[in-house]
Amino acid sequence: MKVVVENLTGTLFYVQVGDKGTVADLKREIEVQQKLPYDRLIFILDTDDHDHHRCHLIKDDVDGVLLVDYGVQDGSHVYMFVNPLDDGSTDHPFELNWFDSVLG
Repeated sequence: MKVVVENLTGTLFYVQVGDKGTVADLKREIEVQQKLPYDRLIFILDTDDHDHHRCHLIKDDVDGVLLVDYGVQDGSHVYMFVNPLDDGSTDHPFELNWFDSVLG
């Protein structure tokens, strides 16, 4: 299946994964294609049903969970975030509210 991925800057790219692809498969493809760190990728699935705009966090803490189990299908739109490195600091210049960036 082909998944549409959008990053925080609004750039879209496409990732091809198997019909039985997992979250780990999606992360590996993005790591190779976009040169982004596998372990810091976070995904939100856009499940707009034309009546209600809904977004769901795609968790990857369970091994072997298929993307289709989260509702991802061919042509699905997934928002991608990169988790910042934890430098131990509590002083952050801004705080991202993903609802604002995704739904704004």
